[in-house]
Amino acid sequence: MSTAHAQLPEGRYGRSSDERADRRLKAVGAVLAAALLALVGYFAYHYVGQNRISAQVITFDAQKNAVNVHLEVHKDAGTSGYCTLRSQAADGAEVGRADFHFDGRATRIDKVVTLRTTSRGTTAELLGCHAS
Repeated sequence: MSTAHAQLPEGRYGRSSDERADRRLKAVGAVLAAALLALVGYFAYHYVGQNRISAQVITFDAQKNAVNVHLEVHKDAGTSGYCTLRSQAADGAEVGRADFHFDGRATRIDKVVTLRTTSRGTTAELLGCHAS
């Protein structure tokens, strides 16, 4: 019998290099998958769990030195916070910015607020809401 065609007895000399590489690759893949899952969970918690106040501008009515903004706010019961609104003129210059505070037990607040402006505003933009 030729040594070129001879097979080593299976399991007698330990694992082959292919088996060790496969095991190492699986371990690295598992660690990377766990890290990715932790990262997604972290961002999901901070986006959903920490965002306790959200709002949207329903309509607005521009006056000479003010903009009346119909604002709908959704928040957790008992959470207080504020939403920042701004208005811009036709040329894009900012003519008004203000924070409007919300508190109490209500989870939905539907309110018209008045944003004072330095000249006629043509927009009412919600910049964001934050819990305080």
